Amino acid sequence: MQPAIALDCLAALSHPTRLDAFRLLVRHQPEGLSTGQLVETSGLGQSTFSSHLAILVAAGLVVPEKRGRRMIQRANITTLRDLMLFLAKDCCGGRADLCEPLAAELAECC
Repeated sequence: MQPAIALDCLAALSHPTRLDAFRLLVRHQPEGLSTGQLVETSGLGQSTFSSHLAILVAAGLVVPEKRGRRMIQRANITTLRDLMLFLAKDCCGGRADLCEPLAAELAECC
């Protein structure tokens, strides 16, 4: 992942509404959620939430998919993985043993 793309992703996730929405979509993989479900969960109006959603889509973190008359939003797990790897790539000066606690926590939650 290029640094500019990582910065776009981090900027998109730097707002509480967008971070909450993205985390919710990650929890609902692979089926995703409709835009209406996301709006309802957020407690915001449709137009306000749509602005936040557009930022997540532009950063490549969310992929919209039309299913009939509904728009289903899905987290882009590839982008999430790439961002996580970008952030952890230089972790611990190449000493993998120092990153083992993180790997263990990820294995427990996933």
